[in-house]
Amino acid sequence: MDRPGRLLLLSELRVRNAAYDVSLSWCLLTWKRRASSPVYRPFRPSMSHSVPLSEIISVREEDEEEENGSGRKDDGSWKKIKDGDRLDGRLAFTVSYVERCQQHRWRCAEVTFTCPERALCRSWVSSIREQLASFSSRPRSLLVYINPYGGKRQGKRIYERKVAPLFAQAGISTQVIVTDYANHARDHLRTAAELSKFDGVVCVGGDGMFSEIIHGLVWRTQIECGVDPNCPDEALSPCSLRIGIIPAGSTDCICFATVGTNDPITSALHIIVGDSQPMDVCSVHHNNMFLRYSVSLLGYGFYGDVLTDSERKRWLGLARYDISGVKMFLTHHYYEGTVSYLPARGMIGTPRDAGRCRSGCVVCQHNGQIQSDRAEKYETEKASDCEDDGEWKTIRGKFLAINAASMSCACPRSPKGLSPAAHLADGTTDLILVRKCSRFNFLRHLLRHTNKDDQFDLGFVEVHRVVRFRFTPRYCQSDSDLELELLENGKRQIFSQICRDHPACGCAPAYSSWNCDGEILTHTAIDVRVHCRLIKLFARGIEEPQVFEDLANPSAI
Repeated sequence: MDRPGRLLLLSELRVRNAAYDVSLSWCLLTWKRRASSPVYRPFRPSMSHSVPLSEIISVREEDEEEENGSGRKDDGSWKKIKDGDRLDGRLAFTVSYVERCQQHRWRCAEVTFTCPERALCRSWVSSIREQLASFSSRPRSLLVYINPYGGKRQGKRIYERKVAPLFAQAGISTQVIVTDYANHARDHLRTAAELSKFDGVVCVGGDGMFSEIIHGLVWRTQIECGVDPNCPDEALSPCSLRIGIIPAGSTDCICFATVGTNDPITSALHIIVGDSQPMDVCSVHHNNMFLRYSVSLLGYGFYGDVLTDSERKRWLGLARYDISGVKMFLTHHYYEGTVSYLPARGMIGTPRDAGRCRSGCVVCQHNGQIQSDRAEKYETEKASDCEDDGEWKTIRGKFLAINAASMSCACPRSPKGLSPAAHLADGTTDLILVRKCSRFNFLRHLLRHTNKDDQFDLGFVEVHRVVRFRFTPRYCQSDSDLELELLENGKRQIFSQICRDHPACGCAPAYSSWNCDGEILTHTAIDVRVHCRLIKLFARGIEEPQVFEDLANPSAI
């Protein structure tokens, strides 16, 4: 915990008729119960509590009528002080602050301090408000997009009942736009939004809604900075506005990987306190044509087939993913192609590390600085000079799945994710190649996503930490390669083409589709480049669990 620093205020105040020494410093608000008896009570929990000022949501002045009356509105947050406690005619103020709960959840707790006189009460309120106003990282105005159709269609209700009251309590003004159609938020951000009026953009929905936000925001940033989004060798300019995610979708993978839970109140509190978590973004191109941005998963083969098949079963709801997953597992298609990649060099960490990306991750800080230094070094050089340096590696083969994970891709169904040691902001992606194998072995690999076993400790699975990669499926390789294969396999090539044109024959298809963060790409031959720390979220990464948290932060107050 931060050192308290110089005291601003120190007073004896009362909390629920008990005397407390309350102190305010530059970084902490502390209240400690005054000893009423010299008798030592070893099993009595500590009655001292400290809250970082950065995690105080708001402070308000109370009066006797408000405290005893029924006019107080319920904002949906947890109350630590029961309504109806009389103040005996004295003035009081209430501090709302962040309280940590189990499973990385945050809640809004409150404590009310009773003052002996009006001047002292006002001094405390003004001092705390002055300190809160000094936090420049806190947003004052937000642009909010709500997807009313995502997940269980609860986005609007979640925002109005759980999030909007907290924003109002923190003094944050909002402009709310309820989207009417797919890519509404993306199109509005690209052209119509007056971004200079806001301190951040918030999306209420799932991963698809978040994807719309980054496609609108990143695209607009590049256009305003004079960067050509269609050039795969261009270094993209980072976005200045932070993005907040209020989870209201079906999986909410990105929120889970950056906060540790899919809880709307927790996400809203991270936004209010002004947290900032940088995140890498992958640009996907085909023949110098921009396709999409990706922040979580690019999947070819199994995951591409599952998404393609599930799109034909949308009437089944969320069950379509399970049904399509079983179907594709039984079908057991493999695909031939060539993967070329540029390994991450001079960086710490590997895809098989036991450590995980957490709040204040040293791997992200170290590798992010290396990437930043390289970007400055190569700023005046051509892309071909700095990347086509002979370090590209090539792998040809038959693959059941080719996945690129820019984060762990953890979710409630797969708590470890596809690549447990992947990092949010180190400028790399983990390239996972699953070669052709038996159904039993592939099942072993899939099951390891849900348990503690090393999912890469299999002979047919290899993983590489890369900064860029390209994939070319066999059917669209260079003409010279195709001519050579035709000479070697004449008849088989002819019948393979017939099978591609007439799949009813039951032969395995020649190519799959790319699953890009839940969207199907229109091309299979792609060029993927990682852009380090291109965006920032209102988050701080997953925090490590505190030891004996319940004992250190009793709820007796």
